[in-house]
Amino acid sequence: MKGTLDSRQLRAFSVLARTGSFTQTARELNLTQSGVSYSLKSLETATGCRLLDKMGKKVIPTQAGEQLLQHATRILQEMSTAQESLNQLGKQGSARLRLGATTTACQHLVPSVLRELKQSFPGYSITLVPGETPELVEALLEHRVDLALSLEVTSEPELKFHPLFTDELQFLAGPAHPWAKAGRVDRTQVGRQNYIIYSKRGATIRLIEDYFRREQMELGQIIEAGSVEATKELIKLGLGVGILAPWIAQKEIAEGTLVALPMGRRKLERQWGILHWQGKQLNLGEESFIGLCQTFCATLRTSGRLP
Repeated sequence: MKGTLDSRQLRAFSVLARTGSFTQTARELNLTQSGVSYSLKSLETATGCRLLDKMGKKVIPTQAGEQLLQHATRILQEMSTAQESLNQLGKQGSARLRLGATTTACQHLVPSVLRELKQSFPGYSITLVPGETPELVEALLEHRVDLALSLEVTSEPELKFHPLFTDELQFLAGPAHPWAKAGRVDRTQVGRQNYIIYSKRGATIRLIEDYFRREQMELGQIIEAGSVEATKELIKLGLGVGILAPWIAQKEIAEGTLVALPMGRRKLERQWGILHWQGKQLNLGEESFIGLCQTFCATLRTSGRLP
């Protein structure tokens, strides 16, 4: 009965085929001659073929041995390459870090964190994948990213969430809008507004729709701007009312080109954090990214740039 090929037997056969000597093979592999002989016999039993012939004091591969030797050489080389790759991965500065982040995080949070991370791990191969929260969750589940800076997800028990901060969505209007002039929202006019958001694909629009449903308010026509910056510019032009977190538009609010107004009797809050696979053993770079994000967000809260 044929058996399973063993890498140690393949290595002994490969060296023996090269040297033609049991004595030299035993010396190179730090084995006894009987150990080399046993490995060869076991390999011949597993393959069902005679692999070496005696030619005087030397051994040479048979036709079957020559064929196996080609495969064995490639297999052993691949194993050596894989081991070297894993060895390099364990060394600081040679690992990869695949990050995902929402477009908002990419613009306002990630750059400063990545700058510090790159200084601490100059040899790391760092890639950043932008996307909305549902896209980042999919990328995590498919192992295309290692960590994702996004909104909290409660529907995926396979993922662990490290909270960073909570923000509040509010109405943002241009200074000429009646709500901005009155300093309050006219609830009777909520359903008659055009609402400008940057994406219909993200988790935020689901939160907004759920909030309006619970508050028994009608969500008017939605204009998708494509980016946060475009959203703010369209609001300034008076084309509609935005629903954004004020920290994303701090500069414009301070300049008076945008006015933030509470949405209603209850706050509409979002929880930001970092997602990764539940039970995943984080490497040093991943732990450092999470720690740097926590430190940076704490600094922003202290300075008043985050709620």
